[in-house]
Amino acid sequence: MSGTPGRLTVLIGDDQPLIREALSEVLAAEPDLDVVAVAADAREAVRLAVCHEPAVAILDVRMPGGGAWAAGEIRRLSPATRVMAFSAYGDSHSVDEMRRVGVREYVLKGLPNSDIVAAVRRTAATS
Repeated sequence: MSGTPGRLTVLIGDDQPLIREALSEVLAAEPDLDVVAVAADAREAVRLAVCHEPAVAILDVRMPGGGAWAAGEIRRLSPATRVMAFSAYGDSHSVDEMRRVGVREYVLKGLPNSDIVAAVRRTAATS
């Protein structure tokens, strides 16, 4: 895994540039987190996860190509990477779809930054 030793590496996958940038800044400000890759769609997220093997991949549920598809592929191709869903949608269908592919943390956009950071750390700690 690339990144600074002793720090959790993170991949961000979201089709909205402002979300990618804001989330990158929030996570990079944490002393134990390194953003090692940023993707705009599902295929790019999978490719970057395989390349960087981050501790956590944060995926937008409704990004182009599908967050659930990307989560399943990342879990298959980079099994050490844990996946966290990050979405504006909290409907049961979206949550259930992500849970079916092994996502344990489902975080809604708009939560306080401290809650998002805590969810990244919880995701990394899951087995």
